[in-house]
Amino acid sequence: MAIGRRILEINEILTQEKKSSKKEDKMEEKFPFERAQRKVLVKSEAESDKKFGCDPNKRPLKELITYGIININKPQGPTSHQVADYVKKILGLKHVGHSGTLDPNVTGSLIVALEDATRVVQNLLKAGKEYICLMHIHDKVDELKLKQVINSFVTKIEQLPPRKSAVKRQWRQREIYYITILEIKNQDVLFKVGCEAGTYIRKLCYDIGEKLKVGASMTQLIRTRVGPFNESTMFTLYQLKDAFESNNEKELRKIIQPIESAIKHLPKIWIYDEAIDSVCHGSVLAIPGISKIESEIKENDLIVVLTLKNELVCTGNSLMSSEEILKEKKGIVVKPSKVYMKRNTYPKYNRKA
Repeated sequence: MAIGRRILEINEILTQEKKSSKKEDKMEEKFPFERAQRKVLVKSEAESDKKFGCDPNKRPLKELITYGIININKPQGPTSHQVADYVKKILGLKHVGHSGTLDPNVTGSLIVALEDATRVVQNLLKAGKEYICLMHIHDKVDELKLKQVINSFVTKIEQLPPRKSAVKRQWRQREIYYITILEIKNQDVLFKVGCEAGTYIRKLCYDIGEKLKVGASMTQLIRTRVGPFNESTMFTLYQLKDAFESNNEKELRKIIQPIESAIKHLPKIWIYDEAIDSVCHGSVLAIPGISKIESEIKENDLIVVLTLKNELVCTGNSLMSSEEILKEKKGIVVKPSKVYMKRNTYPKYNRKA
């Protein structure tokens, strides 16, 4: 693969990464949520009533289209807003939303939420991002020094957003989780970087160049991961259009994922059927309504509340740790900040004396 090539297809890059014998021994390519060793802890076993709700993977296609997520492989040229608008027109929807704006020339993963699922993209704003970047070094540099300098950025770094950016221009800290050098050819470097959301890769390349004292610039960028979404679930607009117009349900179910796919990276709590409707009406979640939880939950963590069928009920900040939830018999655990499940999806149960 010619590393100086301007238009790099994502599949070619990923294939090159897997096959290349020149690739360096890579560091652990994981986001913080993947490093957490979470286990499911059962407080009290229970089963959900089959008459109510539905396994997210078995939702009717019509419902999935208005309550799903698509990982679009954004092409070069259109803005992120234009790509989201194309999705809306293809599916005949009233509104869609997207998470993590990509510049027009940047390609790759753009998460598009459909109709009633649009609010869930906020949960991805702080999720990790991964990119494959082609960087040009402005003068010859010793390869060992180049690698040492690049690897020195795997830490918390300070960045000043570019003058043309959507955020206030002030210094802010962002963390680089990993960098894997895929190929070096002359003064061009192809590398993979996993980073905290809000990291400017163009600025990262500039800073690498400054530390090398020769200058460097980004010439190509592809986003390959957004939180729990990766290239395995990425589809093009053409694939979506073809599947929808041919009414190919099998393909549409591959392309459109349940809303729950957007919260896989967050710690979880599962609740009894009896507690669901009150939470949907805005009530706090107390310990008696909880069936099981994930370990490693800390106070003030953003957590997900699910039914025993794994349906998304709400999100909110935890008021207790996992240890406290298991130990205590009463107390408020979550005050919902966003409720996703429609009211009356599950029946209202009378409280037992």
